[in-house]
Amino acid sequence: MGKRKSSARSREIGNNLTKKQKKHLREFGEEHPFHDKVSEKAEPAQIVELADSSEQSDSESDAESGLEQVTAYQHLCSTLKNIAEDEDSESECEEEEEDQGDEEEMDDSEDEDENDQDERDAFSDTESKSSAVGKEFAMDEMIRDEIENTNDLEADFTDVKNEAKFCLETNFIGDGNEDENDKVAYVNSSEDPFKQHMDTELEDDDVKTITQIKSKMQFKWTTLGQLVWSSPLTKDTPIKELWGDCLKNLHLHKPLETTWPKVNLSIEGQLNQQEFFTPLQQGLFNIMNGYKDLYYPERTAIRNGEEVRRAYCLHVINHVLKANSQVLNNNAKYRDQKAEVDDDFRDQGLTRPKVLIVVPFRESALRVVQTLISLLDVKNKLEVSNKKRFKDEYGSNPGDKPPNLKRPEDYEAIFAGNIDDHFRIGMAILRRSMRLYAPFYSSDIIIASPLGLRTIIKAEGDKKRDFDFLSSIEILIIDQADVYLMQNWEHIVHLLKHLNQQPHEPHGVDFSRVRVWCLNNWSKYYRQTLIFSALQDPQINAIHNKHCFNYRGQVAVRNMPQTGSICHVVVQLPHVFQRVDVSSFTGLPDARFEFFIKKILPQYREAVMSHTLIYVPVYFDYVRLRNYFNREEINFSHICEYSKKSTINRARYHFLKGEKSFLLFTERFHFYKRYTIKGIRHLIFYELPTYPHFYSDICNMLKAENRGDEATWTCTVLYSKYDAQKLTPVVGAERAAQMIQSKKTVHLFVTGEDL
Repeated sequence: MGKRKSSARSREIGNNLTKKQKKHLREFGEEHPFHDKVSEKAEPAQIVELADSSEQSDSESDAESGLEQVTAYQHLCSTLKNIAEDEDSESECEEEEEDQGDEEEMDDSEDEDENDQDERDAFSDTESKSSAVGKEFAMDEMIRDEIENTNDLEADFTDVKNEAKFCLETNFIGDGNEDENDKVAYVNSSEDPFKQHMDTELEDDDVKTITQIKSKMQFKWTTLGQLVWSSPLTKDTPIKELWGDCLKNLHLHKPLETTWPKVNLSIEGQLNQQEFFTPLQQGLFNIMNGYKDLYYPERTAIRNGEEVRRAYCLHVINHVLKANSQVLNNNAKYRDQKAEVDDDFRDQGLTRPKVLIVVPFRESALRVVQTLISLLDVKNKLEVSNKKRFKDEYGSNPGDKPPNLKRPEDYEAIFAGNIDDHFRIGMAILRRSMRLYAPFYSSDIIIASPLGLRTIIKAEGDKKRDFDFLSSIEILIIDQADVYLMQNWEHIVHLLKHLNQQPHEPHGVDFSRVRVWCLNNWSKYYRQTLIFSALQDPQINAIHNKHCFNYRGQVAVRNMPQTGSICHVVVQLPHVFQRVDVSSFTGLPDARFEFFIKKILPQYREAVMSHTLIYVPVYFDYVRLRNYFNREEINFSHICEYSKKSTINRARYHFLKGEKSFLLFTERFHFYKRYTIKGIRHLIFYELPTYPHFYSDICNMLKAENRGDEATWTCTVLYSKYDAQKLTPVVGAERAAQMIQSKKTVHLFVTGEDL
């Protein structure tokens, strides 16, 4: 709305522009160049801000020599256009609204969509009636929009304001400005897990062993339960469970020993002042601090989400502080010794970003940043730049939530706050300062959504793409991995394929300070990957097995549920599980479709079997069934995540009244909306749901209108031998094992009384 008004005003003024002014607009992409008088002889001026430093000379010769000795990265920054923060935030919001796509497609504000369409029609009519000069300026407007979009992407890499303050190369430990905590910040301890992990030099034979089959071992912990440990190197030993006084074994950075108890104390009912960790955090941090990969599939937004988030934030900030302190300490040594840099000074990667945290929504990023700030803030002395802008863009207004909106507890926890899924932000940390919105190549931590990273990485062949900043990621955290299954899982796979690749540009790196294993392109063997999910899923297992190459091994939590979500079904409903026989996993979609249309659907074509809801987890299966129903002229309605509100209302009404016998219903629609569908008498689960509690949620939608209706209800579930991970949390581990081995149809009659 605001953009159209601005464009209309610009066109009105643009009719009076000279050709010189229009050329200036195309070349420089300024928002309002027609407000300034463009002189024909004027040349664009370049403003260079010099960093304040105690070693900087006031003479002109020193200033000139400082300008000559610029790094490749600084030269790259000087060639790019700087954009004001207000313009950045505005263009970023506009880009997010246009590209959000999958999850924001179903907007309830239908009236606003109609008004927007009317405005677009009026805008089109105005364009057709404009003069020739107006059309020429409209083309200039399009060019300017393209430049602004390009600058919006470049802003992730080009913010040079106060660059020297957070630059690792120009800062030192021991310059007299640090406090006592800074003086003891870096301790060169051989027992430190950070030093042991980063200083280990692999051999060629070790790398070959990592790519081969890994040895596995199962063991049980008191805090986490059943664990599966796999190691590519025989010399690596399983990590032992942490007991006793954990402070002596954690090797935490000095300030964290003070701030962590205060930050973690806010977990109500789970921690007292004498405890340093909750039992869950103690187990998780023990594995994380040992720099092993971790897959924890029991992270839920309601129960332990905040515990998990704080545990990995502690590990992240501990790693970053140690890495930066090592660099600053070596800077001071090199300055004092005035000697050439040897292998002892190799303490960096090919690019600065060390940690990548992938979260689904802005609210999750907000909580991560707040936790990191709290961990660094000692005696309220932490300086955080761009804090107000961050709160404005990542915060939420409680009044935005619709009134009287009743949704399940897990829905409220997942979709709390700002649920925008297109964002990315860099963070630079140095001493008592934190810089939000730092350029990626000057950041220590990058927090982003899969969509936000995909719009930068893009695809092969795109002109504007960059993934060099992912070349030296040492810790990758994928939090709430189950939510990405409801967004676009392809973005996660695409990200993992571009991690720890050799960069295409040097980006001002000092190769004499780069670790040898980074130069050998072995960074992926040192990367620690932490995956937290609410469930076990084959796609999540695949990235843990195929994209995790940590030489220190992988640990996966594998606790089998003894009781399934079927026990939470409160209505009296017979459950019929029909097995689909298939020889290979790739042939499962076709086999399931043939089984459904030949054996299941004919049983529901009779009039007495109307009011049938077909639950379809995969969108491609939904499209396939919808097309088949259309070809066969079956009386049905359909609802998916892309349906408009009016379409949803009509489908629900026709299904309730019996005017439509079938209703196709996608899992992603249920995940994002949680509507209660009335009028269901028969259920068909075309495939087992991704979230096990969705099974009981759908079954409990059945409501009896008259006495005796329960006797006619049915529930049919299709499954195969490849659905063991989805079947187990629905029916329980013991039943699932029997059903996978047996080829017979299984009839269950389970209600809440069996709990």
